Amino acid sequence: MNPGGWMAWTLPVALFFWTIACLLVTFTLLAIRFPETPRVGVLRIETTRGDRLFISLLGSAFICLGWLFFFGAPLWGAVILCLVYAAAVFRWV
Repeated sequence: MNPGGWMAWTLPVALFFWTIACLLVTFTLLAIRFPETPRVGVLRIETTRGDRLFISLLGSAFICLGWLFFFGAPLWGAVILCLVYAAAVFRWV
């Protein structure tokens, strides 16, 4: 997309950042429309939707890095594992 640019702006990279931006906008609108109350989950800390989103994104980054280290380039298995992890975080954390 930008030859010689500082970053490899490929379609997957653009989709990644677009997805993160859409998640942030969606969670902002949800917080405005449905005010949230913190809840205590298995970690024994109070978390909101935004906290759980951050925990799931951070954990997903480590899952993808581990997948690359152990299995290599195709990350489809890691994406599925990240979705399961995010669902677990939003359910139990």
